[in-house]
Amino acid sequence: MHTQAQGLTRGLNARHIRFMALGSAIGTGLFYGSASAIQMAGPAVLLAYLIGGAAVFMVMRALGEMAVHNPVSGSFGQYANTYLGPMSGFILGWTYAFEMIIVCLADVTAFGIYMGFWFPEVARWIWVLGIVFLIGGLNLCNVKVFGEMEFWLSLLKVGAIVAMILAGFGIMAFGLSNADAGNVVGVSNLFEHGGFMPNGIGGLIASFAVVMFAFGGIEIIGITAGEAKDPQRVIPKAINAVPLRILLFYILTLFVLMCLYPWPQIGSQGSPFVQIFSNLGIGSAATVLNIVVISAAVSAINSDIFGAGRMMYGLAQQGHAPKGFAKISRHGVPWMTVMVMGAALLGGVVLNYLIPENVFLLIASIATFATVWVWLMILVTQVAMRRSMSREEVAQLKFPVPFWPYGPAAAIAFMLFVFGVLGYFPDTQAALLVGVVWVLFLVASYLLWCKPRAAKGELPLAQDPSQSHR
Repeated sequence: MHTQAQGLTRGLNARHIRFMALGSAIGTGLFYGSASAIQMAGPAVLLAYLIGGAAVFMVMRALGEMAVHNPVSGSFGQYANTYLGPMSGFILGWTYAFEMIIVCLADVTAFGIYMGFWFPEVARWIWVLGIVFLIGGLNLCNVKVFGEMEFWLSLLKVGAIVAMILAGFGIMAFGLSNADAGNVVGVSNLFEHGGFMPNGIGGLIASFAVVMFAFGGIEIIGITAGEAKDPQRVIPKAINAVPLRILLFYILTLFVLMCLYPWPQIGSQGSPFVQIFSNLGIGSAATVLNIVVISAAVSAINSDIFGAGRMMYGLAQQGHAPKGFAKISRHGVPWMTVMVMGAALLGGVVLNYLIPENVFLLIASIATFATVWVWLMILVTQVAMRRSMSREEVAQLKFPVPFWPYGPAAAIAFMLFVFGVLGYFPDTQAALLVGVVWVLFLVASYLLWCKPRAAKGELPLAQDPSQSHR
């Protein structure tokens, strides 16, 4: 296997990749978006995270099978190009870049909200502008610098989550609640305020729109394949460890959260984590947690810019993006794509200036559409790859999908179900509409721009599946 991936430096080791995936998936969705999901489903949101987590694990295993078989930069965009055809590769690659931009907008918005905890008089858009410039600069550094920063930021928030879970159990065990707030602390909070499923099955189903957004970004493990030092060993370890850890963090964290405080009172004025510790009368803990949620948002923005940049680099190599996107700096970084992401995030500054109140839910639901579309296409690509292989080739796969073919089929059905959820509930219908318009725009772009160039022989040919692995 080659040590350079078309100019990208293989500077990411197992530690970097594992924490990058944690960094991308444990961010705004958990620290801020979880409040919306709790309001929709009540304590039954725990079931939504379990079901969603199982589906995401199947997506990750499907991606892992392909990434270990053929570790390339911008991986799943290139796999779709190979196994489903150039139009599918074009649509998947650009939808992932779109997903990362939208998720980034949610993260920079949340960053502005968190800073408001300390500086309520400062306009939110000012914080958003500052963080866009800071993270853009960091992403222009060598990939190893990026990996190290991501490792330490992710370690900080993982450590904080573990500490919060332990502190929560301590509060429950020793009754350390704030007497002035009149809170009853304990497992009884999960059942006393309208029952475990207070809004019925409809509330549980509605919460999937936010729950699936929370897991978005975990697929960055596939993007790192082109810059991993030993992808055949590193990627399986990261894929097996990360989804289970994320599931554990989400389930335990939200369990503790809802035990500490009655779920109907968990609002979205800042992070629910900070709010809960403030309401328990632990002021210094709220300040520390705000530092943590800010670092979590910065870490997620960092991962998102990396992922979108690498995907656009892969698209440029296939002739599906401007040639300039494939230019590499002397640090081995595709600098043009980082600049494009920075420019797109300036749109977040404008949105936070114009509609500071409604921006988060709209952005989160659009991101859910893009995220679930990407996962659906990853699953379908893996099915197409399997169908293109002989029995002998399948037997040689180093990291095959479990429960084949029923596991991927169930995950595909679940992704289609989530689209139905987005279309059914009024609050998220706009997101589905934006998503459908986006996909139609990509189809038209491909037919008008890429297909004529392919007919003239100006685009690189799709790789032959039988030659796809080194």
